[in-house]
Amino acid sequence: MTSVAPNLASITAEKRRVALYSILGATCMTLLKLLVGLLSGSLGVLSDAAHSAIDLVAAVLTFFSVRVADKPADEDHTYGHGKIENVSAFIEAGLMAVSCVWIISEALSHIARQTIQLHHSIWPVLVLLASIAVDYWRSRELREVARRTGSPALETDAFHFASDIWATLAVLVGLGASWAGARFGIPWLEFADPFAAIVVSLMILRLTIHLTRQTIAALIDEIPAETRQRVIHAAAGVDGVLAVEQARVRRSGASYFADLTLALPRRFTFEHTGEVVRAATEAVDQALPGTDVVIHTVPRDPGTESIFDRVRTVAARNNVFVHELSVQSHHGKLRVEQHVELDERLPLIEAHRFVTALEQEILHEAPEIHSVLTHIESEPATIEQPEEIVVEDRRIEQALRSTATQFPEIIDVHELTVLRVGDHIDLSCHCTLPDALPMGHVHEIITALEDRLKQECPEVNRMTIHPEPATENTR
Repeated sequence: MTSVAPNLASITAEKRRVALYSILGATCMTLLKLLVGLLSGSLGVLSDAAHSAIDLVAAVLTFFSVRVADKPADEDHTYGHGKIENVSAFIEAGLMAVSCVWIISEALSHIARQTIQLHHSIWPVLVLLASIAVDYWRSRELREVARRTGSPALETDAFHFASDIWATLAVLVGLGASWAGARFGIPWLEFADPFAAIVVSLMILRLTIHLTRQTIAALIDEIPAETRQRVIHAAAGVDGVLAVEQARVRRSGASYFADLTLALPRRFTFEHTGEVVRAATEAVDQALPGTDVVIHTVPRDPGTESIFDRVRTVAARNNVFVHELSVQSHHGKLRVEQHVELDERLPLIEAHRFVTALEQEILHEAPEIHSVLTHIESEPATIEQPEEIVVEDRRIEQALRSTATQFPEIIDVHELTVLRVGDHIDLSCHCTLPDALPMGHVHEIITALEDRLKQECPEVNRMTIHPEPATENTR
């Protein structure tokens, strides 16, 4: 099985690596664009430099947010630190919005004052082309790592650099139009540079609003409806789950958390319930990998329970075991007989009160039952220390084998053990019977064999017979 720790360490290292490369790339591009923008006087290039500067701040913020987000959960942050990535993405979106508004304001001011002075040269074009190449490489790397790790901060960074490509293209178009206006004497083309800055800012502002909505949705624990339905469908498909009564899913950074309430048949034992919970957890993890799943179970009547199921459910609820359970119809009324084992040290008055309450609960659970009769047995509170004895003349064994021959269904009797427990003798054995013999008939034969042997050997206090089919005879 693959170790989880190395995978987490690898993912963390990869996220930090691309975040650091993003900082280095943003730093270089910001300085180059600022230098060329100042030398050329291009408002479009300066606006692009400002955009890159915002991206640099965002990249630094992303780098530190990724480091914090990868810290494990602690007492103050029981769901981990993943939300810091969503906070980082929200701040980055805000910075982008502010920069767009500032650039639009400056462009409109230059157009109104007609203070546009450009110094045309090849250097702005070369820098902008280099910026496009760098931004394409950075956005592709960031998007790929964000897809593998589910990091919203890296996804926002990828969006920033992808938007830089479009912004830079618009600035190039603006520079080209301004140069053409100056070269061919077309005055209105001289405003192409600030106009390009406005177009770029409006485009980025529109995408920023979309990104902000996504970030706010993550911060307020909003998730797509199909994600929740995927979790519900996975859990509901597990064998034994009657229904998913409640499902809450939230996201923190790259991790999902799912809190589910599953309705299970109330006759399920603790072990069976545990198996269903494990299966449901695995199913949810397959549907939404990496999900931290918490499951609460509630017992429910599946609507297909028999009277026997309901009686055993009441017994299990009271932490007692019932056996020899039977239901008879007498004059059209149902009567239940059962054997219940209680602690041998329990006084009769307390045992009787417990059984009376148990019977009343059974009558309430199954109103069609008219009466309940309970045989109280003592459950040993201590571990017995039997002594194996030598059977003189093998009298008990011979008596058992002789009695077994009186039943044509019994093929053989083997693995006989005789033990003395205090003043009593206990006997156990294996009894081979035909494979297809119904269990009802098997029980009748075993009970009859026990009764007849005790008549032959009254010193035998307790007899335990293990029936086994002929094809699986372990003798």
